Amino acid sequence: MSHEPDGKGTTVQYEQDGAWIVVAHGDYDAHTLPPLEEALDTAARKHSRVVLDVSGVSFADSTFLNLLLRIHHMTSLRIAGPTPQVRRVLKITGADTVLDTRASIQDALT
Repeated sequence: MSHEPDGKGTTVQYEQDGAWIVVAHGDYDAHTLPPLEEALDTAARKHSRVVLDVSGVSFADSTFLNLLLRIHHMTSLRIAGPTPQVRRVLKITGADTVLDTRASIQDALT
């Protein structure tokens, strides 16, 4: 199965219960990743707890995965609401054994 990214990836950020939440939505590859990368880099430098909501991510490639692993080494990162596509990328690469994934933002905050 092949997927052509639509070139769109959006992020929203806010604070909740002492954690910085970054919401990713859309497709993420080398061309669309920079805004999310900037948001997560800034969050990791300024906050000790970061939650990345990926429930709206429809496509993610190795650049997305590399970003998650890098941020994981910078701060406490929890991945909330992984879609089947994101779960597949994490499982195939073994990153699911390294990254802390939770079913929802609420679960990630506990």
